[in-house]
Amino acid sequence: MDDNVTTIKTKAKSSDPVNVSRKYWWRVVALCFIGWILIYADRTILNPIQEQIGAQFHIGNTQLGLVNSIFFLTYAICQIPFGVLGDKIGRRLIIMSGFVILGIMTFFSGFAFSFGIFLLFRALAGASQGTYYGPQYALSTEAIPTKDLTLGTAIINSGMAFGTSGGYLLSSYMVLQNGMSWTSPFWLMAIPTIIVGILFYIVLKEKVIRPEDQESKEKVEEVVKAEKERVTLKDLFKNRNLLLSFILCFCSIYANFVILTWLPQFLQVERGFQGSSVGFISSLVPWASIPGALLFARIYDKLKKTKMMIGFLVPISLIAVFGIAFVTNKSLLIVLLIVYGLTGKLAIDPILIAFVTKNSPRGSLSTALSAYNFIGMSGSILAPYLTGWISDQFGSMQIGFYVAAFLLLVGVILFTFTNDKKHTTNA
Repeated sequence: MDDNVTTIKTKAKSSDPVNVSRKYWWRVVALCFIGWILIYADRTILNPIQEQIGAQFHIGNTQLGLVNSIFFLTYAICQIPFGVLGDKIGRRLIIMSGFVILGIMTFFSGFAFSFGIFLLFRALAGASQGTYYGPQYALSTEAIPTKDLTLGTAIINSGMAFGTSGGYLLSSYMVLQNGMSWTSPFWLMAIPTIIVGILFYIVLKEKVIRPEDQESKEKVEEVVKAEKERVTLKDLFKNRNLLLSFILCFCSIYANFVILTWLPQFLQVERGFQGSSVGFISSLVPWASIPGALLFARIYDKLKKTKMMIGFLVPISLIAVFGIAFVTNKSLLIVLLIVYGLTGKLAIDPILIAFVTKNSPRGSLSTALSAYNFIGMSGSILAPYLTGWISDQFGSMQIGFYVAAFLLLVGVILFTFTNDKKHTTNA
């Protein structure tokens, strides 16, 4: 797997970026794709078996929602610190440490003997996942050729869909279909998570110069200089384009986690689906998101029109979210789930990541992307608990879905005030 990597000659320091071959970015995309599979599978193995976990610990929907909210609270809190740390001491090291801890915490989640202990293990698992987003997208953004950036990011993001579906199907099959203990999926996920974390450190390079940037000494020097450029966190939040992207990310992730967390139970309790069909129907969203993300990423790479793409995708996805709760016909419900998958969070995210990358200094890219995900994942803290509370208070989750649709409307309106032409990055 030799990429004929050589250190650049302009400044021969070990901390400087290195040249890589034209095939290197595919290695980055493949490993980051697998990383998201494991992270999302770890998140979603919980959701189809919440009823069994609730029965085990004698808790209701509000407390079950709290499990996901605490998980994503620690995840969100750790975003910016680990993003900054990744820029300073190395992104590969941060990612490897996170995956190893995640595997251990996932394994011990299956041994929890009380709700408090289970909550603690899930909180630590959430914190360990906080090492991934900013450092990973900083590594991949620097490696993927500019002309393929959104497509490469969409391929990486499709790992979220595979992981979401895999987690749903794994726990539905093992627990709902075959009657195994709810602890079994947690044990099964632990070992591959640790192995992949180690691979991140062994297989990838810390800082790279893409083949397209290796053609001239001036371009190489420009990349090296950009790598050393730093801005404060305060400066990032003063950038209007970045701030409005952060807000839309929050709205998009809130809606996505209403569906991700509560759709399986909504299908069982309010729409009459049973057994493994719950996992299958829930999986339509992530499966539909794969072709949607790839198609719209390729269109965006050609058009480079962020506001136009967002203005097309978000209104369709908010109508789908509203319709999922509103309709009672099972066939129409399935159609709306597919529509949301095609146009929802996983289709929007590669476009927003590319937009954030354009508006962020390369030397602070991990920090900027972590800040973006911190604000966004705040929605994942609020959505599970608030929707669970709404369900307990009103006897239905429908209002929770309507709130998600309204937030998407707010997010897309605010995003119209961004400037599509403004950018500051050298990435």
